[in-house]
Amino acid sequence: MAISIAIIEDQDEIRNMLTILLNGSEGFSCIASYSNAEEAIAEIPKIKPDVVLVDIHLPGQSGIACINTLKPLCAETQFMIRTSLEDTDTIFEALKAGANGYIVKSTSPSKLLDAIVEVYHGGSPMSSQIARKVVSSFQNNESKKNKTEVALLSKRENEILQFLSKGLRYKEIADKLFLSTETIRTHIRNIYEKLQVNSRTDALNKVFGSKGNP
Repeated sequence: MAISIAIIEDQDEIRNMLTILLNGSEGFSCIASYSNAEEAIAEIPKIKPDVVLVDIHLPGQSGIACINTLKPLCAETQFMIRTSLEDTDTIFEALKAGANGYIVKSTSPSKLLDAIVEVYHGGSPMSSQIARKVVSSFQNNESKKNKTEVALLSKRENEILQFLSKGLRYKEIADKLFLSTETIRTHIRNIYEKLQVNSRTDALNKVFGSKGNP
């Protein structure tokens, strides 16, 4: 059974290219595409795709605001940011809104398809560029937070994030740490859940301070 996918992208050429890529690849089916958040919010709850690819810069509401609205309405749908924006504030804002993955637009078609499969199976794909930003943010704030405070991520989660920042895939990380790919996937899901802090704002404040909350 093919993974059903919806696209939210305002540039016609990119939206059409993604549609062709998905429908031309075995195991994938693009069932809808939208040029703005408003149309997507009206239609996606009705069709409930498995995965939604979301651009951040959209006319009207942003992609992040779109995810924030749709997430409670589509509990089983996975939302993956696909954008050129790599600034730390935007990354954490997207994760807090409920994004399950965050990849840059320069990602190759094969890696994009891999990321869709990963997010569909419960993983949380992250481009190496994004992982580096997250690692850097943790490292910069590590020296600032009080030593008595509990770190948001575990030692193992930080280790996995370091490997992600170097561009390693799940299986490669699993081989290095002598763990199963499923265990790595679980750790990465935990990392995203912690960064989303839907009800853990205090924890995020401890690690990132006021600047970490866009």
